[in-house]
Amino acid sequence: MSNVPAELEYTEAHEWIRRLPDGTAEVGITDHAQHALGDIVYVELPEVGRAVNAGEACAVVESVKSASDVYSPVSGEVIARNGALETTPEAINQDPYGAGWMMRVRLAPGGGEPKTLSAAAYTELLSRESD
Repeated sequence: MSNVPAELEYTEAHEWIRRLPDGTAEVGITDHAQHALGDIVYVELPEVGRAVNAGEACAVVESVKSASDVYSPVSGEVIARNGALETTPEAINQDPYGAGWMMRVRLAPGGGEPKTLSAAAYTELLSRESD
């Protein structure tokens, strides 16, 4: 069973969101997603300053199996990217909710965010997908 921390929000496309005290959001892919991809060998992150829209492909994760788009779960401006992933993309496999974070976004006023899932709802989604 995948690790699904209760304090995070999730999307049906298997991204997670951590709301930070300063009003920004940290984003990455879930434990389930990294398991499905296998060994991650390359990550392409959005540039700092880029405007992203909720639901928009904004990053790419490549594994030994395939390449997969990562969709921004929030709208706003990218204010930080995890540059360490350029040399150690496997950090996503090792610690998807910590060292494997991908970007931080300053949220756009008014949101425009897609529906996010609680940990319980995301766990239920995973159980339906495995049926």
